[in-house]
Amino acid sequence: MLGCSLECQSSFSLLMQCRNFISCLSCWFDSCVCAFHFTGMQHGEYVNNQASSAPSPLSSASDDEEEEDEDEEAGVDSSSTTSSASPMPNSYDALEGGSYPDMLSSSASSPAPDPAPEPDPVPTLASAVPQPTKMAKPFGYGYPTLQPGYQNATAPLNSGVQSSSPVYSGFQHYAQQYPGMNQLSSSLGGLSLQSSPQPDSLRPVNLTQERNILPMTPIWAPVPNLNVDLRKLNCSPDSFRCTLTNIPQTQALLNKAKLPLGLLLHPFRDLTQLPVITSNTIVRCRSCRTYINPFVSFIDQRRWKCNLCYRVNDVPEEFMYNPLTRSYGEPHKRPEVQNSTVEFIASSDYMLRPPQPAVYLFVLDVSHNAVEAGYLTVLCQSLLENLDKLPGDSRTRIGFMTFDSTIHFYNLQEGLSQPQMLIVSDIDDVFLPTPPDSLLVNLYESKELIKDLLNALPNMFTNTRETHSALGPALQAAFKLMSPTGGRVSVFQTQLPSIGAGLLQSREDPNQRSSTKVVQHLGPATDFYKKLALDCSGQQTAVDLFLLSSQYSDLASLACISKYSAGCIYYYPSFHYTHNPSQAEKLHKDLKRYLTRKIGFEAVMRIRCTKGLSMHTFHGNFFVRSTDLLSLANINPDAGFAVQLSIEENLTDTSLVCFQTALLYTSSKGERRIRVHTLCLPVVSSLADVYAGVDVQAAICLLANMAVDRSVSSSLSDARDALVNAVVDSLSAYGSTVSNLQHSALIAPSSLKLFPLYVLALLKQKAFRTGTSTRLDDRVYAMCQIKSQPLVHLMKMIHPNLYRIDRLTDEGAIHVNDRVVPQPPLQKLSAEKLTREGAFLMDCGYVFYIWIGKSCDNNFIEDVLGYPNFASIPQKMTHLPELDTLPSERARSFITWLRDSRPLSPLLHVVKDESPATTEFFQHLIEDRTEAAFSYYEFLLHIQQQICK
Repeated sequence: MLGCSLECQSSFSLLMQCRNFISCLSCWFDSCVCAFHFTGMQHGEYVNNQASSAPSPLSSASDDEEEEDEDEEAGVDSSSTTSSASPMPNSYDALEGGSYPDMLSSSASSPAPDPAPEPDPVPTLASAVPQPTKMAKPFGYGYPTLQPGYQNATAPLNSGVQSSSPVYSGFQHYAQQYPGMNQLSSSLGGLSLQSSPQPDSLRPVNLTQERNILPMTPIWAPVPNLNVDLRKLNCSPDSFRCTLTNIPQTQALLNKAKLPLGLLLHPFRDLTQLPVITSNTIVRCRSCRTYINPFVSFIDQRRWKCNLCYRVNDVPEEFMYNPLTRSYGEPHKRPEVQNSTVEFIASSDYMLRPPQPAVYLFVLDVSHNAVEAGYLTVLCQSLLENLDKLPGDSRTRIGFMTFDSTIHFYNLQEGLSQPQMLIVSDIDDVFLPTPPDSLLVNLYESKELIKDLLNALPNMFTNTRETHSALGPALQAAFKLMSPTGGRVSVFQTQLPSIGAGLLQSREDPNQRSSTKVVQHLGPATDFYKKLALDCSGQQTAVDLFLLSSQYSDLASLACISKYSAGCIYYYPSFHYTHNPSQAEKLHKDLKRYLTRKIGFEAVMRIRCTKGLSMHTFHGNFFVRSTDLLSLANINPDAGFAVQLSIEENLTDTSLVCFQTALLYTSSKGERRIRVHTLCLPVVSSLADVYAGVDVQAAICLLANMAVDRSVSSSLSDARDALVNAVVDSLSAYGSTVSNLQHSALIAPSSLKLFPLYVLALLKQKAFRTGTSTRLDDRVYAMCQIKSQPLVHLMKMIHPNLYRIDRLTDEGAIHVNDRVVPQPPLQKLSAEKLTREGAFLMDCGYVFYIWIGKSCDNNFIEDVLGYPNFASIPQKMTHLPELDTLPSERARSFITWLRDSRPLSPLLHVVKDESPATTEFFQHLIEDRTEAAFSYYEFLLHIQQQICK
């Protein structure tokens, strides 16, 4: 006790006499300003240690000022590293709270106020309590887990399925949570070296011998190996999941495992239950700006420790009151601390300007090609049906532009007797022919004029002979029109832009489609669309692209307008209103979802993680604003993102790590909101534990994103080689940990048993396959889907689900909205599972195939398809009739259930055995050999051969 004040020595003497010594010791550590002497650490060592480990600001004001001077045209990809420059107003960085409060207040370039004003921080020594020895029980309350600086015992693996709905399982009262001697003993007992049973995820699987490794039921995300309390409160994997549910302690351990580390996010997905919190004070860490969440620890009733940077923060007075229980003094029972997914109604502190109204602009191709395809009829009909359902309030504004070789604006100002068309023929210097207020009008004040225009548009250009398309100038005009407010631009294009800025030339050689080596032109031909997208992003405008084309349209170039403005890309190859009615019906259904789904405007998203981890590459449609801030002019419930992670500092002093994503956006009703998701995962030190916690579906989706980048930056063959090497490296690394391994066997842990199968499926996916006649636009669209789809939808694209549907029963069925939905078992994707006596449904995510065997039972054909026998089934059948039979009800109920979970309406194709249409169906049977790709068994032998080299 040398060096301690008399006050501290006196308190310690009393402490030694206390019967509950261990429990009180925790309190004394927190109160004694000289505690570092007790731990044996010298003052200088302590200060140096704190200085070296103090969390650094995520982006300081000086960083922002430097960014302004950087070249705005620096290379920025939709998969971007954290060093991207930004043309956006840099105050958005400070708005969400990436910097230290004191730095924000001193920054001339960040005028926004501190988003969460809080009291001054507690004194330095009080907020930097030295960490006791690793055998001590942590102070605080909330969870029976050990805080950073302690080694936590691993909880037994629970086989229960994680709940995605909020759980209001409160803490015990803080006064009862300080550990006694019995609690300490039981906790430390978990640190013994006694052997525990091996989890099933580590069961060795001989892949070359076990042929049927695909489960018969859907695969759930693995549940993190946490104690029950943490597991109940953890974020739903539908919103937030990691490729590894056990985080390696060091980068060296991660490198040894040869597995990808990253996050898959679906941050704005539709939720049936979402705690929405209205409070004057949004409680956040004063250092790293983390939002308070279920994984913080309360030191006492008035202080909480951040679970990301470990700073001790004060609990604001308002937070002491719980609006749910209407009680005071229980901050640990607040909904923010009981739910890992919450949404805050933000105050004016989170606004740079008054919340924008919902603004929608439709930019329509009306060239001869577009009119002949007939999409205007579908679009205008869909808009008329859903005009009153567009998200927004009384301020909602809407506008229309059409274009061919000239640009046509429409004056819809209230008071006119009919819409006025204003034509701008100077496409080299585009200008607005009238003030924006008459072109973007209030939806409700000008509704009748809008309806008149929508009724007239399909027939206005019927006799046009104009074949040119001035898409670039039309987008420039749209940018000028939308810049004052921001909003959503919906572009409908049917051909290659052929005139004006952004014109494109055909780059596809049909003779090279089957190349097994070189696939060219996966990247854009011009940076025009990318630069314009960045300008749009800076003005809070997102551009959604609908490409309806029967010929090559250079989607690789056009897609940039949506990628970098946080827009969406929709693709309808061979679209024709009369010749391809199934595509027309799909567009109609997709538009209903598109026009009516939830939307967020002027959004930014920041992802934070525990100190020691860092993010280095982002995937999705956005613009990287700063090191960890994504600019999303629009956000929609169907958008997915991926992030690659690295371990910069060893995590040996913590047993848990956390990730938090915060999405700040303006709702269509004009509310500023913040949706926050927090994920908690354990840290492990052994290679076996790393393999035990692999989320193979998340890993394959992250690898798919990485492979798209490699295809564009290097070559398709390099990307394919990298995918194969990912399997070789991971299984080889695992094999080195297994004793008595036979060289003739290809062994994988159960957690990775599907990894080779999924990689083979990825190699046969349109984005990466070779040797088949894949159109360039089709390939590029598949890559766009990989980069923007949430995991749940992306996995259907990569590895479709196959079901036998001619024997559907109610056994194991589920009940959805008073409807009985059969649940047939999954079949592996191989022709050996098909029988000519049966009927099979293949769910590829964006398309359904129903394959009918040549000897299929006539009763099924009549009861479900409505035809007397196999021969009478038409070659092109895209609907199931509504028949009053039990087999029909079961089949339609199952397909409807599958459809309802999709953002886009899948096409349905009934495929007869031995018909020409079976070619596309059989290409999805990824376990079978194709003209230029291995069968699954051959692929396993190839992997084994590579490992043995």
